[in-house]
Amino acid sequence: MTFSSPFPDVEIPDLSVYDFLFGSIADEDLDRVALVDPKSAAETSYRQLIGQIDAAAGALAARGIEVGDVVGILSPNNREFATVLHGILRAGGTATTINALFTATEIAKQLTDSKAKMLVTISSMADQAAAAAHQVGIPDENLIILDGVGQGKSNHPNFVDLLEPKLAVPEVTIDPALHIAVLPYSSGTTGDPKGVALSHRNLVANVAQIKPLQGMTPDDVVIAVLPFFHIYGMTMLLNAALHSRARLVIMPKFDLVEFLENIQKFQVTAAYIAPPVAVALAKHPIVDDYDLSSLHTMMSGAAPLDDELGKAVATRLDLHMVQGYGMSELSPVSHLIPFDTPAILGREDPPLSSTGWAIPNSENKIVDPATGEEVAIPAEGLSQRGELWIKGPNVMLGYLNNAQATADTIDADGFLHTGDLAQVDTGGVVYIVDRLKELIKYKGYQVPPAELEALLLTNPKIADVAVIGVIEQETGEEIPKAFVVKQPDTDLTECEVIDFVADQVAPHKKVRAVEFIDLIPKSASGKILRKDLRKTGPAL
Repeated sequence: MTFSSPFPDVEIPDLSVYDFLFGSIADEDLDRVALVDPKSAAETSYRQLIGQIDAAAGALAARGIEVGDVVGILSPNNREFATVLHGILRAGGTATTINALFTATEIAKQLTDSKAKMLVTISSMADQAAAAAHQVGIPDENLIILDGVGQGKSNHPNFVDLLEPKLAVPEVTIDPALHIAVLPYSSGTTGDPKGVALSHRNLVANVAQIKPLQGMTPDDVVIAVLPFFHIYGMTMLLNAALHSRARLVIMPKFDLVEFLENIQKFQVTAAYIAPPVAVALAKHPIVDDYDLSSLHTMMSGAAPLDDELGKAVATRLDLHMVQGYGMSELSPVSHLIPFDTPAILGREDPPLSSTGWAIPNSENKIVDPATGEEVAIPAEGLSQRGELWIKGPNVMLGYLNNAQATADTIDADGFLHTGDLAQVDTGGVVYIVDRLKELIKYKGYQVPPAELEALLLTNPKIADVAVIGVIEQETGEEIPKAFVVKQPDTDLTECEVIDFVADQVAPHKKVRAVEFIDLIPKSASGKILRKDLRKTGPAL
């Protein structure tokens, strides 16, 4: 049966992302600090940020970006990322955010599929960005290197070149419900990455939906180590914090010592992490050397958090640990444990092994994948397992130029089929217990087996291959493991297979274990029987 969120519906304004975030900002908030670079201690106020966004929008329009044009962003977290992202949206463009670890080939693939006309990056990534831009035909003047030497000394504009002219903001008209604001790439439930078309309304809705559960205020200082190019970091950190007038302490990558130093120095109150960070916080002895008493809330997402691990972090740091669930196709949040469950719902927190309740303005179903029948909410205990389906204003418009994949994921009633198996208890708390989809989640990043299999099959020494996720005993992480059938009379080692993949993909996609077998188990239709491989390939 369908069950709704226990939280009251919230108002979702019919606004663009820019107007929602900044259109009604109070005068007293303009001089609050919005963004902090902890290494340089440089700060950007809300007044400065809005001015920069407007200037970027004017510059992009002057450089030929029109309504609906796509601009790629290849960058780790920095203050400029916020300006560029929202400048693109302000100009009526669409931002496709690219994983900062991607190779030139992977970057070019996303630029091609999204039909990007411009690419924005930083100097440390300029080589792969330039190679990708050249491959897809983006001219030098449309490759912006934010911290580069600029147009005076190169063919590439930099951040100053983008903002200094202070050109007027273009007058654009968009439909927030239909205009694509951002285009992150996701593998959905299986297969190659696809462009996830998220409208302005999707992004506005998700911030509005999580706001009463997140509890962020202007007094909060939030550490931003999760990448903004990932929809989790973009919505939960960047947009939600800006809407709440909080202060973001921005880190380009995770380093445990710097993470701890920044929490202590800037009196960080809230942190958003993925489970690998929780492991370090629970176990590393250096944590005890820092005063982290300012932290009151920590949220884990992007991959399942073990209940025992979450409690260990909460106890050691004396904070409130919560968990959420979502996916890029949901903008991304669909379920949360609130920051103050007793005050909001009059109940105690659910177990950390759960993902909490459905967010406001949303409906859920759990459906038996074998029969198509809806699973009933139990009178006690947990329901039967089934695939989790979700409906709400945060559900994507669809996959870019892929009507079939969209139809396979969003049904005629508007429910998105997550590909994750779930259970629900009598109070509506949802537990993710397994997944139907074939994706591997390594450190919170999606690794599509089909992509690695296609790559491995280009190796002349490999006759057949299948890739699955297995649990590494030492870390508890899911890692990609390849089952390889060698060509007859061929010498091939595990190291050769691992190196072959590593040379051609981003680090998180690397194969990390190899097993040689005689035959890949397949169904009569030729589909790889991954469940059989899991029996032969246990945890390492």
